[in-house]
Amino acid sequence: MSLTSILSADAIDCALKDCQAPDSFSPKKFFQLCGMTKKSPQDVKNIFNILDNDASGFIEEDELKFFLQRFSGGARVLTDKETKAFLAAADDDSDGKIGAEEFQAMVLS
Repeated sequence: MSLTSILSADAIDCALKDCQAPDSFSPKKFFQLCGMTKKSPQDVKNIFNILDNDASGFIEEDELKFFLQRFSGGARVLTDKETKAFLAAADDDSDGKIGAEEFQAMVLS
């Protein structure tokens, strides 16, 4: 399964263009622009599984840094500030990583 089997390539491109400049990434805005917020909870869970590079069941800080590149190989790497803010916004239990339920709650809230 690929991200473009769930999200439209045009929507992904639009979301990536919106955050090209360093420190311009907003998870909530990105989720809206790429169409994730309109997907079912199961679709969001499937997206999480694609983004979880090492299939650990969590997206850790080192994976978050390359979040945009999972949508397009040519996308930029998130800055340290963006990565930490993204993690802080989604990590409800403060364990330093984002689980599927935390990701789903952030996307669909």
